[in-house]
Amino acid sequence: MILLEAKNLSAGHGGEQAVLENVSLTIRRGEIVTIVGPNGSGKSTLLRSLIGAIKPTGGRIERKSGLKIGYVPQKLHIDPTLPMTVRRFLDLPLRVSDAAAGAALIKAGAPDLEDRQMTRLSGGQFQRVLLARAILSEPDLLILDEATQGLDQPGSAHFYRQIEEVRDTLGCAVLMVSHELHVVMSASDRVICLNGHICCEGSPAVVSAAPAYRELFGTGTGGALALYRHEHDHDHDHHHDHHHGHDNHHHHHKHHEDAH
Repeated sequence: MILLEAKNLSAGHGGEQAVLENVSLTIRRGEIVTIVGPNGSGKSTLLRSLIGAIKPTGGRIERKSGLKIGYVPQKLHIDPTLPMTVRRFLDLPLRVSDAAAGAALIKAGAPDLEDRQMTRLSGGQFQRVLLARAILSEPDLLILDEATQGLDQPGSAHFYRQIEEVRDTLGCAVLMVSHELHVVMSASDRVICLNGHICCEGSPAVVSAAPAYRELFGTGTGGALALYRHEHDHDHDHHHDHHHGHDNHHHHHKHHEDAH
């Protein structure tokens, strides 16, 4: 089922030259789509267009009737002098029941944090609380903007595994926007490379090998995308180690290729 579709989208900031030109994309229920692009590539403009915050200058966006979107913002600054518990934060802007708040925290991988102060949470816990707040409404589409900025690679890996679980539990689609290439999770059904227009699109493996991707992000980055894949294999320790070794080899191989 198609949840959201952009057709030949163009958009810019208040009368300026278009930041996005002729962008078409489709998001279907249950899929994970990651948009990557350098600063100034139009990622924020595209996101804001998709959620209806800005009006496109050309093309159109079609949303499924009654589409519910959950949004995890890029950064959220909470005044350190302001006492606010996790439970109180989940009541903004609409109050929710204790049962709903508790269930959302469990789904987001942050159980039993209700009484903790928001300002005392670790980076990973803070992101999970933002995620819990975004999934309270049981959205059809979960949108994450630079959600792992500031987390280290293991933190990013754990957070994205959580996103996968949320997708599996809610059956929602996930749209992620990132300029940190190592956080393109292996579970992405599609990666879209954006630089004012769509340069390339496909599975993580296809995109990391695409000339347009190499051109956009410079040498070595294809390897970074490949390296991230081993994080996904976490069922059996010996299996995991085997894959870890394999992907490191792959990573170096890619660098070697790029250097020539």
